[in-house]
Amino acid sequence: MKQFFSTNSKLVITNVVLLLIVNYAQSQTWELEQCIDTALVNNKKLEIAKNEITISEQRNREAKANLIPKVVLNGEYKYYTDLPYQLMPLSVFGGPEGQFKEAQFGVPHNINANVQLNIPLYNPQAYGAIKATQIASEIKEIQYQKTEETIYLEVSNLYYNAQIVGSQLKFIDSNINNVSSLLLNVELLYQQLLAQKTDVDRIALQLEIIKSQREILLNKYEQILNGLKFIMGISIDRELEVNPNIEYANTNTPVVHSSLDLLMGQSYSSLLKSELSTLKRSRLPSVSVFGSYGTLGYGYDEKPNDFLNFYPVGLAGLQVKYPLFNGTVTHRKIEQKKIEITNSELKVALIDEQSELLIENAKMKKATAILTVETSLLQIDMAKSIYENTELQRQNEVSTLNDVLMADTALREAQQNYLSAIIDYLKADLELKNLTGNTLK
Repeated sequence: MKQFFSTNSKLVITNVVLLLIVNYAQSQTWELEQCIDTALVNNKKLEIAKNEITISEQRNREAKANLIPKVVLNGEYKYYTDLPYQLMPLSVFGGPEGQFKEAQFGVPHNINANVQLNIPLYNPQAYGAIKATQIASEIKEIQYQKTEETIYLEVSNLYYNAQIVGSQLKFIDSNINNVSSLLLNVELLYQQLLAQKTDVDRIALQLEIIKSQREILLNKYEQILNGLKFIMGISIDRELEVNPNIEYANTNTPVVHSSLDLLMGQSYSSLLKSELSTLKRSRLPSVSVFGSYGTLGYGYDEKPNDFLNFYPVGLAGLQVKYPLFNGTVTHRKIEQKKIEITNSELKVALIDEQSELLIENAKMKKATAILTVETSLLQIDMAKSIYENTELQRQNEVSTLNDVLMADTALREAQQNYLSAIIDYLKADLELKNLTGNTLK
């Protein structure tokens, strides 16, 4: 019996510990890096991009396989209900010139089986396809990185939005406490006939407006978290809390790397140049060695001369294909490809020049946002101090209720200005990372 209770006690303790661990895991605060890492593992867009890379690699292998010798086994059986006719010149048999006699040759049963070997020695189109598929694989890898970058930005934006809305909720909770305290004081004054009913109603209305705003923000907060869970690839029912502390320290300007858009443009230009080279080389001859070995069978089924005989057949040769004239189609394709290359290089140059401008603008936006954040923090402290002093003055009948409400409005405006500055900073920081190629670094 003691052993039974001891075993049960261990099971209960184990279950409690496991439950505590699960609850902690579900309620823990997620850092931005954790959310990004989870999204990069679970997001289905990345799985699709990985599959696209695998497909492009298989296409490259397929192109290389065109240079491997090919072996084909052929088999054929024919039964002639009517043997084919041939015209025999009568002069062969001593007859007059210009006259012919029809004759049927062969037997009704024909069997053919052989093995054919083809070895490509030089095929310009195959070499061009190999180069093109290699560049296409590089493009798919850049597209995969671009998908990673997009997911990084989407997760970061949603995470920052959740932090901003969380900060708004904190400010609103503080404002609700202030207005509730003010309402309680005014109600006591009204009971003592030292305040008017309209004063109580005005404060009560202000409190209801703030509470309504809080409910709207709560719904918005949940929607943002649900969107974040979806991109992260986790269940909507799973608990998720973001770190409420927003980091906006003024960091050094990141080292400028080539952006993925620039790398994509350069790779696409390389692909076009490879296609142009393939078009030019398509005018060259292709050379291959071929061979065949097999057997031919002839059969006759009329008694008493029926038979089925097989005879070996073998051959080997060299095949050269040289395109002489195709109606200037290749020439037109080459001219089109040259124009495409010119446009592609112009786009790359445009992206490069535009990046410099956008990077400088993002730097200025970030610097301005940092200054605005610092100024907004000072304004919040000043507005809070003004509100508290105005409330004390109202209690001492030095200031009016209108002064208190105006101070409360000024405090909420300062808080909103601070959050707007934080949003501007976070956007500028993400934009600068993206433009300098540092999103995934």
